[in-house]
Amino acid sequence: MSLEIIGITVLWTFLFGYVIVASIDFGAGFFNAYSQFTGKEHILNKIIQRYLSPVWEVTNVFLVFFFVGIIGFFPKTAFYYGTTLLVPVSIAIILLAIRGSYYAFETYGTKGHRGYSFMYGLAGLFLPAALSVVLTISEGGFVFLVDGKPVLDYWGLFTSPLTWSIVVLSVAAVLYISAVFLTWYARKAKDWQATKAMRKYALIWAGPLMISAGGIVYELSFHNEAHFNRMMELWWIFGLSFLLFLGTVWLIWNRIKYGLAVILLIGQFALAFYGYGFSHYPYLLYPHLTLYDSFTNEAMAIALITAFIAGLALLLPSLYLLLRLFLFNQNYVQGRTK
Repeated sequence: MSLEIIGITVLWTFLFGYVIVASIDFGAGFFNAYSQFTGKEHILNKIIQRYLSPVWEVTNVFLVFFFVGIIGFFPKTAFYYGTTLLVPVSIAIILLAIRGSYYAFETYGTKGHRGYSFMYGLAGLFLPAALSVVLTISEGGFVFLVDGKPVLDYWGLFTSPLTWSIVVLSVAAVLYISAVFLTWYARKAKDWQATKAMRKYALIWAGPLMISAGGIVYELSFHNEAHFNRMMELWWIFGLSFLLFLGTVWLIWNRIKYGLAVILLIGQFALAFYGYGFSHYPYLLYPHLTLYDSFTNEAMAIALITAFIAGLALLLPSLYLLLRLFLFNQNYVQGRTK
């Protein structure tokens, strides 16, 4: 296996970790705000706050690793994506600041303020929408070289059906992932009202998730035929992902084995995520940039791979301890002090 493939695989793994952990966080924030504005905060607020309190500080670690790594492994991405992503990344940074401010106000200021919760919930939906634009840009057709410099066609980007298909999928995935996880989490806490509410949300968002995923495949067949054909060659990966999706929905529908449903959920998104990555190979940006014409020198690559694997080896035990001490601790989950 070449250094280029090892490097992108490590980065893709960090990005997948961020997708799962951040989706639960973003969706929890939205459901928390929604419950307050519908008068159901007495049902969901406690269970969501118990989840958010120990987790929010580590959510962005995966994203930081990814952005540092993508520039370190593939320096040319800074040239092509640096200026073209100025607007969406700036929006994402502002949204991250809003979410960080919410934690500060909630911890040291007035607890349960509806304005803070509302901004926090909306930021959790707009963030994946803003970040998902990168996937659209990577499909090509929106970045053009003018006098040797990359220029983004904003009008073409924001009027493209592919863009909005990806945005809808990102929002639906966030709410679905979060709802399935919180259904299990509420069940573990023996909070039956919260379990019932989150189960309903999980089933509601399962449909939009699959419809938007199908919409992306359909739009991609027109926008980037080469990538679409590659995805069709890997149909079995996406087929397995769909079967795991059906398994998750079946378990949720029948109110059984919510923990297994979460495992199937992670497997579903892992297959779809890595399948998408494999089908995109070797391009980082169609048709301008591939893994091989943008890779760093061998010494730097080996150093980065070693550092990132060591970082992952430190991060995973830390997450395990966090889960063991808080999220999987029976007393903490159920709100008991002893």
